[in-house]
Amino acid sequence: MAKNLPEVLAQLQAQARPDQLDAMARFGLTGAQRLGLSVPSLRALGKQIGPDHELALGLWDSAIPDAQILASLVAEPKRLTLAQMDSWTQGMQAWDVCDQACLNAFRRSPKAWARIPVWAAQQPEFVKRCAFSLLAVMAVHDKKRPDADFIALLPLIAQAADDDRNFVKKSVNWALRQIGKRSALLRPEAIALAEQLRLRPEKSARWIAADALRELRTKP
Repeated sequence: MAKNLPEVLAQLQAQARPDQLDAMARFGLTGAQRLGLSVPSLRALGKQIGPDHELALGLWDSAIPDAQILASLVAEPKRLTLAQMDSWTQGMQAWDVCDQACLNAFRRSPKAWARIPVWAAQQPEFVKRCAFSLLAVMAVHDKKRPDADFIALLPLIAQAADDDRNFVKKSVNWALRQIGKRSALLRPEAIALAEQLRLRPEKSARWIAADALRELRTKP
């Protein structure tokens, strides 16, 4: 299969589903130039292409959300530089691009963990979401990381709980739930934090707490 950027972009354009864009937008799957491809179809295409870091960088720079998801699938995580990772977070236009980048590429980078507090301290909506989506993904997939590392980042959740932007608070909630479900040690730590958030004056903090407690108090 051809791996050069123009041909891959042409292939994406050929699979465009403009009739799906309105429905996707209702779920927050937005972004200029979106083509309407499904994630399964992008995964299939990524599997055909295989790892190609230079192609990934070109796909990301196209600013097409579908192409950016494909970029996350063909990127070579160990080759991601800090500058590239930071640039990717700044170029995100939708939550699915953010979450797919975390799931497919960032979590496999040895540089990823240290970016969580850096991105959590920033204000752009999808940069901040990326911090907590990555934390949630790492809680599920980074099996070798000590639980103590997740406890050390719980204060980031407390600090961000006052952000009432929809795509931020949902990722903060996701991170708290996934940390709590990771182990018997982390569950009470997450529940204790949720109990603290439940007493906070901010509506977003109370929502994060209530939603997390519903899940964490249920036996796994």
